[in-house]
Amino acid sequence: MSLKNGKKITPDDDGVQDGDIIVNDVNGNIDNSEDSSNDSNTKDVRSFKKSKRLNLRKSPSTDNNVLITDNHHKIKPTCPQPFTKNSKKSRNGKGRGLPKKGGAGGKGVWGKPGVEMFEDGRCNDSHDPNYDSDNEEKFIVEAIDPPIVKEDFEKIVEPLILEYFEHGDTSAVLTELDCMNLGPSKTKMVELVISMALDRKATHREMTSVLISDLYGKFLTSEEVSTGFDDLLGSLSDLTIDTPDAPIVVGQFIARAVADDCLPPKYISKYKGKLECAKSREALEKADVLLNQRHGIVRLDNIWGTGGGIRPVKSLIKNMVMLLKEYLSSGDIPEATRCLKQLEVPHFHHELVYEAVVMMLENSTNRAMVRMCKLLKSLVTSVIITPDQLVQGFKRVYAAMPDLCLDVPNAYSFLEKFANVSYNESVISAELLKELPQRGRKRFVSEGDGGLLKEVAP
Repeated sequence: MSLKNGKKITPDDDGVQDGDIIVNDVNGNIDNSEDSSNDSNTKDVRSFKKSKRLNLRKSPSTDNNVLITDNHHKIKPTCPQPFTKNSKKSRNGKGRGLPKKGGAGGKGVWGKPGVEMFEDGRCNDSHDPNYDSDNEEKFIVEAIDPPIVKEDFEKIVEPLILEYFEHGDTSAVLTELDCMNLGPSKTKMVELVISMALDRKATHREMTSVLISDLYGKFLTSEEVSTGFDDLLGSLSDLTIDTPDAPIVVGQFIARAVADDCLPPKYISKYKGKLECAKSREALEKADVLLNQRHGIVRLDNIWGTGGGIRPVKSLIKNMVMLLKEYLSSGDIPEATRCLKQLEVPHFHHELVYEAVVMMLENSTNRAMVRMCKLLKSLVTSVIITPDQLVQGFKRVYAAMPDLCLDVPNAYSFLEKFANVSYNESVISAELLKELPQRGRKRFVSEGDGGLLKEVAP
C-alpha cells in the first residue's frame, strides 16, 4: 500500500503510476513500521513500477478523441489507436462510399437493380413464401427461330442473289437458304430472283434459270414455284415500266421452267382466257409458242444463248476472228468494242490480242498495222483489255514466231515495226519491247567462191 494524494493504495489498485510509494500490507493489516519508515525516507522504501492496462471508452462529448477510464478520468491520446490485423473498417475512417454488396444486400433491399427483368414469374425455391408446390410445374426453355417477315425478306435475300451472280455456285445459295426460316415468304423467292434478272444480261438470266431448277425439290416445292410465277404475272404491269420487254422475258422464264420440270405443262393452259392483264397474256402466249415449236424442249436449254465462260473455246476464237475481220474492213472501233463486251469473257481477252497481231502479220500492210494499233490503244485506254491480258497476248505471239515466219517470211521485221509503233502510242511498255525476238542471221557462201570462205584481211 502507498500514499497517493492523501489516500492509501496498494500495488493491485488501478491507477498506479511510476514513482508512487507502496505501503506494505500483510494479511490485510497495515504495517505501521513501514509508515514510520516512509516518513523518515528510510532505505526500505523502494519504488514499485507496474504497467496496468486501462479500460478506456469514448467520451459521449462532441470531442471524439477523448477517452474515459473506469475511474472516470478523461485521457486525450496523443496518437490514433492502431487497428487490428483483420479489421474490416476503413483505415481512413471514411470508407469507399460504395453500397454494401453492390446494393443487393442489407435489410429492406430487393436485390440489384435490373434483376427483375430476368424474372419469369415462377418461384422454384421451396423456401420462398410464394412457392406453391401444387401449381409450380417443371418447364423447358427452348430456342425458337422466328420466321422472316415479308418486309425484311428482300433485305436479307437480295444480297445473297447478287453474290450468286458473281460466283454462280447454287450449292452455296442452298446452304444459306437452309439456315434461314423464310416461312410464308418462301413463295416470294421465284418472283424476287426473276425480277432481279430482268434488267441484267443473258448470262445472269441463264444463271437464274439454273438456280430455280436446283432449288426445286430441295428447297422449293412445285406449289411454291407455281405460286411464285403467279405473283410474278400479277406484278408484270409494274415491271414493264422499268423493263419494257419484261413480258417476253417472263414468257421465256416460264417456258424454261416447264422444260426443266419445275412447272407442270398444264400451267399455261389453266390461264387461257382468264387473265385480264394484257402483259400477262403476252407472257403466256410467248411461253406457249416456245413450247409448241419443233424440238421446243431441246431448244429451250439454250434459250438464253451460250455466253461467258461456259461457251466453247473454239466458238470464242471464231467470234473474235470474225470481229477483227469486220473491223479491218469497216474501221468501226465502237462496234468492235460492243461485240467484244457481248462475249463476256474478260479472262480470254489475250486471245483477241494474239489474233489481232497474227492477222496484222498475215496482212502485212501499213493500213492493217495502223488500224490494229488504234484498236488495241482504244481497248487498253478504256481498260477493257487489262495490262496483264495485253502482255500475255504479245508473249504468245513472240513464242509462235518460229512457226509464223514459215508462212510470213518478213514476220520478224514487220513485228518489230509494229512493236515500235505500239510503244510510241503507249500501247506496250518498254520491258515488253525489249523482249521482242530477233531472227538469227546466217552467213552463206557465194557461188563464185568455189565453196571457200572469204578470208578477212588483217
